Amino acid sequence: MQIFLNSFPFDLISKLGLALLAGVVLGLNRWLHHKSAGIRTHALVALGSAMAMLMTDTQIGSDAQAHSRVLQGLVTGIGFLGAGVIIRENSSRRVHGLTTAASLWACALLGAAFGAGQVMLGLLALTAILLTLLIGGHLEMLVGKLLGHEHLENDQDPESDNKTPTPALKRKSRTYY
Repeated sequence: MQIFLNSFPFDLISKLGLALLAGVVLGLNRWLHHKSAGIRTHALVALGSAMAMLMTDTQIGSDAQAHSRVLQGLVTGIGFLGAGVIIRENSSRRVHGLTTAASLWACALLGAAFGAGQVMLGLLALTAILLTLLIGGHLEMLVGKLLGHEHLENDQDPESDNKTPTPALKRKSRTYY
């Protein structure tokens, strides 16, 4: 029994567990707001990033250049996944999914941080990201009201000479996150 406990990878499990937790927390926020990338997507991104960082440790050792190359690949590669959740509507010229794409990108780096053993960095970043997702939309609306900006359901065509809102342009009734 002692041999089993000595060889049990508690370090790997804790790093992967923290990455999984970060992905689930961020994914739950996106899922609750009916976004395209939810718990599974965020959890898989965080776990995959943690695994990539952990593999450089186990295969190469703690080489800063190896970690740098892995991070460069993660930052570049996650952009393609993020691009898949960004949608542009031709009729209204409105873009949806930017926040979810950004949360996927941040989730990848959270996984990398936990995978690299940077637990405090990961936890602080997770807290900051979650606070941004929870209060960011409300703050945008508050500042918009204070500055007198109108939030319209569909953005007006910037090339149009007609500057008055049409009936199709309704005030937003939903909350932003």
